[in-house]
Amino acid sequence: MAPTYNSRFPGSHSDGLRGSALILMSDVTKPDQTKAALRATAMARRDALPAAERAAAAAAIAERAFPVPVAAGTIVSGFMPMKAKSEINPIPLLRKLADAGASLALPAIAGRGYPLIMRAWRFGAPLASGQWGIFEPTPEAPEVVPDIVIVPLAAFDRHGHRIGYGAGYYDLTINALRAQKKVIAIGIAFAAQEIPKVPATERDARLDLVLTEREIIDFRGT
Repeated sequence: MAPTYNSRFPGSHSDGLRGSALILMSDVTKPDQTKAALRATAMARRDALPAAERAAAAAAIAERAFPVPVAAGTIVSGFMPMKAKSEINPIPLLRKLADAGASLALPAIAGRGYPLIMRAWRFGAPLASGQWGIFEPTPEAPEVVPDIVIVPLAAFDRHGHRIGYGAGYYDLTINALRAQKKVIAIGIAFAAQEIPKVPATERDARLDLVLTEREIIDFRGT
């Protein structure tokens, strides 16, 4: 719930506003500060995984039966892994889904505070270097509304909550997409990225599943 303000502060108006602002700022920043620490720890574990182990994990996820039916034309949005990061590579999984008849899409950043733009894409189609050097479809690619969103993450828990990279793009995007239709959000990660509890807030979008090299974690119905 958004904070409300009362103009009748005890003492002077300026002192009351300053004190109230400090309380509100503390309430807002505390979860973010906790997330930052948890993110750093989880990503350090991820960075420590040998490259061969990371590649094997991506292959294991792709080789396993996908937990959601994918009919011909089902729109699946994936992502391109960041070159400088050790995040799991979703490309083997996207190739498998494309071979099964899925129509692929990739995100493009519209700007801070805005949902991602999902643009149609296929293997072999051109890509442009976007923010942070992440490859994304060119502006000519049509916008689509995916049925399934494959979501990157820094950390996750057993309640369907994730910690991203701090900009909030996927929370904004998943919430906006779900306002239009039923969308299944699936996190993809290494098992080492699991943490006991994410300090989730009302603005955080809950995942439906998480796929790791060890298991499929299904939060639907919980």
